[in-house]
Amino acid sequence: MSLFLVDSHCHLDRLDLTPFDGELQGALDLAAEQGVGHMLCVCIDLEHFNDVLKPAQNHANISASVGVHPNENVKTEPTIEELLHLAADKNVVAIGETGLDYFRSEGDLDWQRERFRTHIRAAKECQKPLIIHMRDAAEDTLRILQEENAAEVGGVMHCFTENREIAQRALDLNFMISFSGIVTFNSAKELKEVAKYVPADRMLVETDSPYLAPVPFRGKPNQPAYVTHVAAHVAELRETTIEEIAQHTTENYFSLFGGRPM
Repeated sequence: MSLFLVDSHCHLDRLDLTPFDGELQGALDLAAEQGVGHMLCVCIDLEHFNDVLKPAQNHANISASVGVHPNENVKTEPTIEELLHLAADKNVVAIGETGLDYFRSEGDLDWQRERFRTHIRAAKECQKPLIIHMRDAAEDTLRILQEENAAEVGGVMHCFTENREIAQRALDLNFMISFSGIVTFNSAKELKEVAKYVPADRMLVETDSPYLAPVPFRGKPNQPAYVTHVAAHVAELRETTIEEIAQHTTENYFSLFGGRPM
């Protein structure tokens, strides 16, 4: 079985391209050598949306999303209409990343919760899945997803770091669970248990590159090629092969976001 992995969450517009003479193609070639056949380039602010969209327009094995990260400081909050307009591009397969992050933000966070609701409503209107960022805000994130009936479109809990109970509640809301390089960290005991627990047809793998590089690259700039290390560790935890994890997570990705392997 040939290896075909999907990096379900990366930021190609923010990669450290120094090792590749400043060219994105070098990072894409290395990813291909490692069996990474598709990547989802995720948007965190509308100001740089074109930088997110361009790789998807130029490469058939790259898709894009549109959204504003919960921690981004913006002069004008995104509207449903604006998100729908940008999401109409054929290369945009998801709304996000969006969600709640109480770790980096302080004070009255009603603006963050309202921004989150705007994204959910846009996703429901255009019928595209959501990419959810959740940090130190599990209860409010799940509550808002339920209140807004986000299960109608579903999506993925990206870079999941919570426990089995939270994972199950997210699964019950029609969301997949995505594992990043954090699952390879020795300190991530609870997360490793989640990786053993999540049904094979409900999980994804990602890099979140250039952030959160997996062992053995922890602390260094991350890149899509390293998703193989995430998949290999999940395979080890589940006492199976990387080929099986690749098959399941690839099928899950295209089932959720549409399209097919190129």
